Amino acid sequence: MGKLVSTIFVTLDGVYQAPGGPQEDTRGGFEHGGWSFTYGDDDFGRFVTEVFQRPAAFLLGRRTYDIFAAYWPKVTDPANLVAAQLNALPKYVPSSTLTDPEWSGTTVIGGDLAKEVTALKERTDGELQVHGSGALLRSLLDLGLVDTLHLATFPVVLGSGHRLFAEGAVPTAFTHTAGRVTAAGVSIQTYEVAGRPRYGSYELPESA
Repeated sequence: MGKLVSTIFVTLDGVYQAPGGPQEDTRGGFEHGGWSFTYGDDDFGRFVTEVFQRPAAFLLGRRTYDIFAAYWPKVTDPANLVAAQLNALPKYVPSSTLTDPEWSGTTVIGGDLAKEVTALKERTDGELQVHGSGALLRSLLDLGLVDTLHLATFPVVLGSGHRLFAEGAVPTAFTHTAGRVTAAGVSIQTYEVAGRPRYGSYELPESA
């Protein structure tokens, strides 16, 4: 059985919208697209390379899929690891509106998300990777289907945009398993999902 591994970029205030470019995702009049670009140093590149050395398949939200499909099939350099993996490996997209995907290797999945993704994990030998896809990631976390989360937090506050952990998210605990900070200040932390939070109190016990 495979592991579902998510990699997502967020700002200090939790925004995941449009990290890669001004026109990537302008929902809600978002004007800050491309906020991750200036932090893409060699340290960050090494992290991305490490991640893309491990996938067996990809699970992408519809919006992220459309962004990727408009760009990566055009990158044909075999030395580009990200392009090589995305173009060659199976890609799965939960969608009720995507009916005829042109990107080779794409399968649209419908119906019950929990059932479909559980089945995908069972037949995947290795990492089933989710990149970006914030809305899908929240749903997968709420369903308890995520195993590992790579959270890359960039040193910038935007004040607007779609946030990863919005009001109403299912309470979830994580175990920290690895971490680093790039020279440009991006905090890359890896967590394993550890079920529901445990609660306690710092109140001092009453004296006898």
